[in-house]
Order: sequence, then C-alpha cells, then structure tokens
Amino acid sequence: MRTWANWIDQNVNLTKTTVFFRSISPEHKGQNGCYNKTQPITDMSYVTHFSESLTKIVDRTLSKMRVPVRYLNITKLSQHRVDAHPSAYAKKKGQELIKRKLKPPQSISDCSHWCLPGMPDTWNRLLYASLLLDHPIDSPSLSHLVS
Repeated sequence: MRTWANWIDQNVNLTKTTVFFRSISPEHKGQNGCYNKTQPITDMSYVTHFSESLTKIVDRTLSKMRVPVRYLNITKLSQHRVDAHPSAYAKKKGQELIKRKLKPPQSISDCSHWCLPGMPDTWNRLLYASLLLDHPIDSPSLSHLVS
C-alpha cells in the first residue's frame, strides 16, 4: 500500500486525474459458504471477517496521502451476496465439475469469484456515479460515456 500511495502522490496530476481505490471483496466460507445458495444473507448482523490490521492499513494509508483518493468500499455491500458467486458451476475441460462427480460439490465451490452480471456490475455503477459527482453529464470530459 505504501509503495502504491507513494507512486500516486509523486506521479498523479490532480488537474487531469481522479484516483479510485476499491476495497476487497469478501469470500464466503464456512457456515455461510456459497455452495447452492440462491438468496442473499438477510441477517444484518452478519459480518465477513477480515484482518482488522488490513482495514487499518488501508484507512491509514489513504488518510496520509497528498492526492485525494475516492474510496469505493464494496466490502459491506458485497458481504451479504453469498448467492452472487459462480458456486458449483465451475468448469474444467468444458464439463461442470459437479456433473463429473470428481469431488464433493461443497469442496469445489468457487466462493471467491463473482458472477457476471451481478455484483461487479453494481461496483461499476458505483464507480460511474462517483465519476458523475465530479463531472456532470454535460461535461465534455464524460460526454463519450453517455449512450
């Protein structure tokens, strides 16, 4: 983080560039693993556990930077979407692993990647909205983004 922050502070031209930093997306394991899940987690007290030191490092680094950084914190937004992973639909050599019955389905569930469309589209919409906050839609610098 420090190397990244130093590079940004030394090389970014604030008149031409906005810097964004997206937080980590949660991986669902254990009791709230993603295998065979079709609904989001509705228990609002559910929290994905990340190293507190990792969170503090990000916060501390961003707060000390000369260049302002837009922090897109997608962790909380994404932690309840246990249903948005490819889960057991992973393929190897064109065949779904579940159908090949090589391993128990729970052991091959992909709970770290996200399905498209889905959560990554939501993250992209947040990025787009953040861009619009700085540059209204009639701004020539963003006119190419409007279809």
